[in-house]
Amino acid sequence: MVSFVVCGILLAQAPAVEQAWKLAANGERSQAIVLLNGVVRGSPADADARLLLGSLLVESGQREEAIAQLTEAAHLRPGSAEAQNALGEAYASFGSFPKARQPFEKAVALNPNFGVAQLNLGRALLDAHEFDAAAGHLDRAIRVLAPDADAASAHYLRAKVYTSRNDAGEALKELQKALSIRSDFPEAWSDLGQARKTLFDAAGALAAFQRAVELAPDDSVAQYRLGAQYLLKGQPHLAVGPLEQAYRLTPDDQAILNALQRAARQAGKLEEAENVKRKLAEVLLKLNESFQNELNATELNNEGARLQRAGDLPGALEKYRAAVQLFPPSVPMRVNYAAALLHLRQWTDGINELHKAHQMDPFDEKISAALKSALAQAPAGTIPQWSDQPLQPKH
Repeated sequence: MVSFVVCGILLAQAPAVEQAWKLAANGERSQAIVLLNGVVRGSPADADARLLLGSLLVESGQREEAIAQLTEAAHLRPGSAEAQNALGEAYASFGSFPKARQPFEKAVALNPNFGVAQLNLGRALLDAHEFDAAAGHLDRAIRVLAPDADAASAHYLRAKVYTSRNDAGEALKELQKALSIRSDFPEAWSDLGQARKTLFDAAGALAAFQRAVELAPDDSVAQYRLGAQYLLKGQPHLAVGPLEQAYRLTPDDQAILNALQRAARQAGKLEEAENVKRKLAEVLLKLNESFQNELNATELNNEGARLQRAGDLPGALEKYRAAVQLFPPSVPMRVNYAAALLHLRQWTDGINELHKAHQMDPFDEKISAALKSALAQAPAGTIPQWSDQPLQPKH
């Protein structure tokens, strides 16, 4: 979540912005957004208004407008580590750690002692599996942060770096530090259980897993780990409950299905075990079909590219169409399909496909630019009417 503490630090004494801040603090965020939109329209260079507006829009899930406001705020405040960090947090909130990385890097370059930014950059690097780089920023965060929830998160993430190096002993120490700061940290308890399990402390592992589930009963990983530990201890009757809960939360996870099948069979619940076995077979079949579909779609997409290079655009279009139908999750294939449609002046379908690609990867600047260009060039009457309409120009 985006921290309003940062925004509060930056707020100027403008009465309208102060009023918006008070509205947001009192839970009246929609009113605050309306007020701040008015401020930004009247004073486009008001960075404080844009920072607070962007943060509120992040929390209300308005992705594109939030990013736009925070990007402009960072432009207006080029020397502000807080503005860069707020922009990075917005990207991260919408699941784009790769895009978040650059603003976080700018934030720590501007202020190396900005602990939250160091923590955020460490998390982004960890997500990218750049463990050594992540360790350096997390260590810096730990040195400069006060002993609060952010510091607990830094120790928790630092433990993950040690885990990536198969150093369960050091991971254990970091997790204990995290929990000494924040005792109600379910993910840390769960990882502590894994570290203890690796170090052959079965009783300690079980206690940690139990605590994690107590704090976060809807965490499928914690439930699975607890069930797997009971199963390891030869207590299948106790394992079934947490594994069933894990299955309800994540019904297509192979590890959970395997463990639940074993626990149910060992506990004498043979009918349940057979049902889970059938479900596991279905999941494996779907995974295999998805893998084959991706391979075949890739071949179709490549054939479409060859036909396009040879000048056969209609033939390429059909290959791209078949590829997208076979493997809908592929953004690059959908972009190729959209581009072929637009080249053949099939504006409505082409724009629709680009719009879908943009929704699938909203932070891809090339897709955004292509969509804006297509919307600008499309003849009147060919532009689809979307419910969100974030990029549609008016003719």
